[in-house]
Amino acid sequence: MASDTRTFEQTIFISAPVAVVDAWITERERMAQWLNPLLRCEPVGVWSTAVGGRFRFCLALPGFQPSLDCVVTERQVGVIQWTFTGFFAGTDRWACTSMGDQTRLVNTFTFRIPNPLVAWGFDLVAAGLTRADMQAQLRRLKRCCEG
Repeated sequence: MASDTRTFEQTIFISAPVAVVDAWITERERMAQWLNPLLRCEPVGVWSTAVGGRFRFCLALPGFQPSLDCVVTERQVGVIQWTFTGFFAGTDRWACTSMGDQTRLVNTFTFRIPNPLVAWGFDLVAAGLTRADMQAQLRRLKRCCEG
């Protein structure tokens, strides 16, 4: 990996089977219930989380609507990874492991920011917010899966 590659990893334990967690991390209507409300997930064509499936994440900021074009690059029950390009380039991987009556979910967000000015601004302002948002999303996801 290049020295400018960043990895943010978050883990949470959810009192639900892997299949339930998997449905919440792959079904678009369910994802909308726990994703950051400023983030829209739009299919490119027909929604699919099979390898090769395409979608776009759009961030709704005032006066600025950056997006990430995504393609699913790994998929099995309990695991999905997509590769993305746009204002960031990298991968987002969600992996579930059964731990008895719980599921351990690890979200690994690995990315580069191709534009040095945007990278500087991200490091200065948004890195901490991004980590906090990832943690908040996992807490919302946990509530959805356990509810």
